[in-house]
Amino acid sequence: MSERRTQVWAGVDAGKGHHWAAVVDETGATLWSKKVDNDESAILTALGEILDLADQVHWAVDISGTSSALLLALLAAHGQRAVYVPGRTVNRMSGAYRGEGKTDARDAYVIAETARHRNDFATIDVPAQLAADLALLTAHRSDLVADRVRMINRLRDVLTGVFPALERAFDYSAHKGALVLLTGYQTPAAIRRRARLTAWLANRSVRGADSVAATALEAAQAQQTALPGEDVAAQIVADLAGQILALDDRLKRIDKQIRETFRSHPQAEIIESLPGVGPILGAEFVVAAGDLSAYADAGHLASAAGLVPVPRDSGRRTGNLHRPKRYSRRLRRVFYMSAQTSIIREGPNRDFYLKKRGEGCKHVQAVIALARRRASVLWALLRDGRVFTSAPPVTQAA
Repeated sequence: MSERRTQVWAGVDAGKGHHWAAVVDETGATLWSKKVDNDESAILTALGEILDLADQVHWAVDISGTSSALLLALLAAHGQRAVYVPGRTVNRMSGAYRGEGKTDARDAYVIAETARHRNDFATIDVPAQLAADLALLTAHRSDLVADRVRMINRLRDVLTGVFPALERAFDYSAHKGALVLLTGYQTPAAIRRRARLTAWLANRSVRGADSVAATALEAAQAQQTALPGEDVAAQIVADLAGQILALDDRLKRIDKQIRETFRSHPQAEIIESLPGVGPILGAEFVVAAGDLSAYADAGHLASAAGLVPVPRDSGRRTGNLHRPKRYSRRLRRVFYMSAQTSIIREGPNRDFYLKKRGEGCKHVQAVIALARRRASVLWALLRDGRVFTSAPPVTQAA
């Protein structure tokens, strides 16, 4: 039996069906390297073998998503913590080692070696039940929204081919009445033949049925020609309109579930008190930010969201600030979207935005500057455990 080490580094190249784990010692020598099925019994067997190699094992993985969920949960259950080594870093570090081949075993070795040389990688925390629920719900909602956008684009494209006037008449992404109309009538001739179109729409609870019917009839009167493929296109349009309406109902249900789940979070009231942050963005913030104790100050939170520029100086070229390449796109989106929403109404957010525009900043630059400021405000609110107010907090005398 080999001698037990004081500490070793274990790198895991995670995958959906299986992982590859490699263990190196202080010198970089490989002590253990095997393929491990993404199965509880196989992972537990490999975990036991690796833990027998040393008193302390430093774990590192290249994926922190669903593929490694079981692995990370089992590591946490056995008191082990893993760090996240980004795939970009693994790819660049591979060039520092001999050979040009790429295999799972080599990637696992590079991950372990990278973790051995660097100690600044973020620790992966297994989310609590509430955070895990919100992660699944928000991810599912994003998929549904993407499906809706795709369906609407397809509907508009098909409708343009047979009835361009009706396609231009409504904003189908925000007009439920227009979608209801398309479930029954998709061609100019069909709309002209319907004598009581307003009553038909009213019976289906369409708001502003008179206006919808008048707009549709106007479009139908403008086109007297039947285009090729009209009948088949009408069937496709009706089917797509029905699917979009059903998808809207699903989105309403999942929005309600996200809202109820998010508001059970102990800091939900604080997060939602910030202007521009509703339950959906609040839930995405909880998922993207994770444990706020990991951010030493507001600057770290803003940096994680990609709101802090990084220098790219070389020689005499100094002062070149650029957007960072490694940051949470999801966290940046939360701050950007909430900042853009907050400037609609009068208040300190709009005042700050207008100030930046007055200084010569373009719209996007001003919104990013506001998002950076809001990151500091939200971090301070969560640190102090108080809700947002327009008036600054009163400082207590020492």
